[in-house]
Amino acid sequence: MKITLAHGSGGKSTSELIDKVFAKYFSNPILNMMEDSAVVDGYPKIAVTTDSFVVTPLVFKGGNIGRLCVCGTVNDLLMRGAVPKYITTAFIIEEGADTDILELIAKSISQTAEEAGVTVICGDTKVIEGSGGIYINTTGVGFVKESTDIVSTNLRNGDAVVVSGNLGDHHAAILSARMNIENNIKSDNAPLGKMVSKMLKAGIEIHCMRDVTRGGLGTVLNELAAASKVNIELDEEKIPVDEEVKAFSKILGLDIFHMGNEGKLVAVMPMEQAETAVKIIKKCRYGENAAIIGKVKSGSGVTLLTKIGGKRTINVLFGEGLPRIC
Repeated sequence: MKITLAHGSGGKSTSELIDKVFAKYFSNPILNMMEDSAVVDGYPKIAVTTDSFVVTPLVFKGGNIGRLCVCGTVNDLLMRGAVPKYITTAFIIEEGADTDILELIAKSISQTAEEAGVTVICGDTKVIEGSGGIYINTTGVGFVKESTDIVSTNLRNGDAVVVSGNLGDHHAAILSARMNIENNIKSDNAPLGKMVSKMLKAGIEIHCMRDVTRGGLGTVLNELAAASKVNIELDEEKIPVDEEVKAFSKILGLDIFHMGNEGKLVAVMPMEQAETAVKIIKKCRYGENAAIIGKVKSGSGVTLLTKIGGKRTINVLFGEGLPRIC
């Protein structure tokens, strides 16, 4: 079945769409009440984030816009040390969209939410004129302990910089799909809750965390260096990159430091705790290629110690730079 403008009218067609697709996969006691808002249990401190997902194509190797929207939302909460609890999903659907694809997306949201430990508590659907596109806006809510203080101004001289795995996977997967390039590269879109919770439970003093999404590692680290007024020095030899992604980026002239991911984090912590943190991450799903990639020093900006013994300044991504991946 194809989506028509009638599916956004608020009448029978809307009810049928909700019943046949969304209620089928998002059913839970909170959502099934079908009230104008959800009332849920709270906590002394909460983290709140919102995001919109406009990826093309909707389905790609390793994931789809449904999995992506849950991973992106819960990972933003996790980067502040929050425990993700609730998520909302608002769909903007262009007429002509295929309900089979919509159902695949809804099913993926349900499965990924279960993996991430969050509950879909409310949502919305709007249908607009167009040519079959689907866009999703989310809001995520997580609980934060009073003692948690993970912010970008916390970097200290001598801290270690740890990344949870290979860089550039999502970016390469999306571009491959758009350009019809056959390879084995899959998106890394994944919820990172296990590795974060296990580091915190082990007493790792995480000063700051960020998920490495649009703009890539270079942009993220420049933001942290500017916020804490420090220099971050990276070691090129220690940057984990899949060999196929490395070859793909070279062929297209892409800079791995500005390629996005959707299932990687960068964490900054005292150097003496970094090895322990890497061991913890490596034991978690999605963290097998974790590595210590650099350290915090006095100064400013981000520098790279190259394989040939030189130094390179890593800047933020300026302008479009690369084709948009979401």
